[in-house]
Amino acid sequence: MKVVGIVGSPRSKGNTEFLVQTALNRIASEGIETKLITLHDKDINFCRGCDACKKTNKCVIDDDMINLTEIVRDADGIIMSSPVYFGDMTGLAKTFIDRLRPLRNNHALKNTVCGAISTGGFRNGGQESTIASIHDFFLIQGAIIIGDNRPTAHYGGTGAGNTSADDVGIETSVNLATRMVDVLRLVNE
Repeated sequence: MKVVGIVGSPRSKGNTEFLVQTALNRIASEGIETKLITLHDKDINFCRGCDACKKTNKCVIDDDMINLTEIVRDADGIIMSSPVYFGDMTGLAKTFIDRLRPLRNNHALKNTVCGAISTGGFRNGGQESTIASIHDFFLIQGAIIIGDNRPTAHYGGTGAGNTSADDVGIETSVNLATRMVDVLRLVNE
């Protein structure tokens, strides 16, 4: 099994990346292969709405999304993340999601176990609405959406401020990872 953690932040080594790596470390401790993907250092252009992918299941734009789409397609689990920008995900994260449209025609993510992590400047800074937007994408793709498990049991990992010192953010991200391991094992039995 393989889980991919996608960091939709324009910052390198920031708060969102810290929580995604924390979750991936928990998953890796269970013997599952993990891969961290940062988007800030990738060439990702906007979807043109040309509909070519509806016929070929491939995008005609020649950029880093060609490889990233294949990595996502091959994953058994996906953690998508974004910091909150005005109550929702970053433009970078949204562009990445939009460019995964080629996976929709054949429901390539059907039954892929998916969860979300979001960070903000404050505890109630829009993390849940950002996670809800990410969940919308997963629902449309036919994925299995998981939250952050007991004892917190909410939408996913939610960090605030400096996440390396945010006990709630760390706990909810680790709980999300634990839940992902449990569901991956159920789905892949």
